[in-house]
Amino acid sequence: MVPLLLVLLLALILFGAGFALKALWWIAVIVLVIWLVGFFARPAASGGRRSRWYRW
Repeated sequence: MVPLLLVLLLALILFGAGFALKALWWIAVIVLVIWLVGFFARPAASGGRRSRWYRW
């Protein structure tokens, strides 16, 4: 009984980690796309120089 519970627990942990990693990959891709859009669509600053689109 205990080995069966350990196998089920291991399968549950691996499934949860796999789902979390897949979700994190999608979030990373979305953030990268937003960053690229912000990088290329930034407005021009005074003096004709392109400004930074982030505050830091």
